[in-house]
Amino acid sequence: MASVLDKFRLDEQVAVVTGGARGIGLAIATALAEAKAKVVLADLDADTGEASAARLRQQGLEAHFYPLDVTQPAQAEALAQALVERWGRVDVLVNNAGICRNTPALETPDEEWRLVFEVNVHGVFWCSRAFGRRMVAQKRGSIVNIASMSGRIVNKPQPQAAYNASKAAVIHLTKSLAAELAPYGVRVNAISPGYIGTEMTKRGLETPAWRQDWLGLTPMGRLGEPAEVASCALFLASEASSYLTGSELVVDGGYTVW
Repeated sequence: MASVLDKFRLDEQVAVVTGGARGIGLAIATALAEAKAKVVLADLDADTGEASAARLRQQGLEAHFYPLDVTQPAQAEALAQALVERWGRVDVLVNNAGICRNTPALETPDEEWRLVFEVNVHGVFWCSRAFGRRMVAQKRGSIVNIASMSGRIVNKPQPQAAYNASKAAVIHLTKSLAAELAPYGVRVNAISPGYIGTEMTKRGLETPAWRQDWLGLTPMGRLGEPAEVASCALFLASEASSYLTGSELVVDGGYTVW
């Protein structure tokens, strides 16, 4: 009988991480590769993506870069097909690609609102549809959507109505997909990070009012680390979470308990 730790292993499985070139996406890709998955970093930024995949390979991990614009459904479909043709399977999809704009709602241009939803919501759906079709055909798979605590609360003090609304949509899309795909052996879950120490978040801390609220309203009093999100993604991707679907892990240092 396999041990509990064995259930976290992803030997020979093919795992795709959108927005995997940097930040939380790269941390997740690293964790999945350390669990022995064949990891695909799918990202718009080819230079950074290729460099990140090369660094993982230097560590003895199996990592590959593929270009992907998640706002283009044809690209998501083509990537899913290409990976199945190469390896005969696709086991894990982590929908991590996302953007945020801190614009007051009444000043938000039409194109900015549309762009946030194109990446954060439509991109999650296009990729889930493309890879979900292959997972249903093989009768197994795990989709992990990176949502945000912003899908549950309104961040203070920065304005970001489009981002908040888009992440709320991701949370409910996760539940909807989970309900539809469960009969086919495909699980769909979400992770909602709080303030994680990425380059973007660290830049935000340079604004004194933001720093005071962000850390002051987080019971643990610190930023999270990308690796702390990555370990949760590994859990949801693996058989260690075999009875979880439609669930949301909130990784926020306690921010949403207030």
